[in-house]
Amino acid sequence: MHLTELMDNVPSTTEAALELFDSAPAVETDAMIGTWRGAELPTNHPMDGLLAASGWWGKQFVDAETVHPLLFPTPDGQALWPMNPAFAFSGVPLAAKAPSIKSMSFGTPIAATRLLWRARSAKARLRTTRYRGVDTATMLYDQLPINDVFRRLADDAVLGAMDLKGSDRPYFFALRRDNSLPVR
Repeated sequence: MHLTELMDNVPSTTEAALELFDSAPAVETDAMIGTWRGAELPTNHPMDGLLAASGWWGKQFVDAETVHPLLFPTPDGQALWPMNPAFAFSGVPLAAKAPSIKSMSFGTPIAATRLLWRARSAKARLRTTRYRGVDTATMLYDQLPINDVFRRLADDAVLGAMDLKGSDRPYFFALRRDNSLPVR
């Protein structure tokens, strides 16, 4: 499936997203190297809306050992900076208890305080794992019980399923290759 087809027919339930995910081919880890722009796929998951509210831009895979899972734009929009996911995911339980938080925009305050949130080193690795019966590229967070598992939608697009320990279903997002901004 091409990314344009996905955006025309965005899955809106976990079941529909899993059907699309399961029908898509595996991704080789080498194919993930690069910078990718992300977008959430709302499926009524408790995390729906959090990344958008935060101003999240995407991910960068430098090599198998050097992955920046959370990229955000600088205030001038001319570059990207990596956030430490240990800080970012600390607010997830609060958002589940106060869903109105997701409708707020935190992009400007996060950008203004980026020196506090900034990752000083890579915070994830890239490996091949078996998920839902298929061996495919998976991003493993260093400090969190989270794996982002990928399936190919097009040469420049993948579907991600975030497998978060303790969650009864995955959180879905799409990534499209985009090397237009430097990561600093």
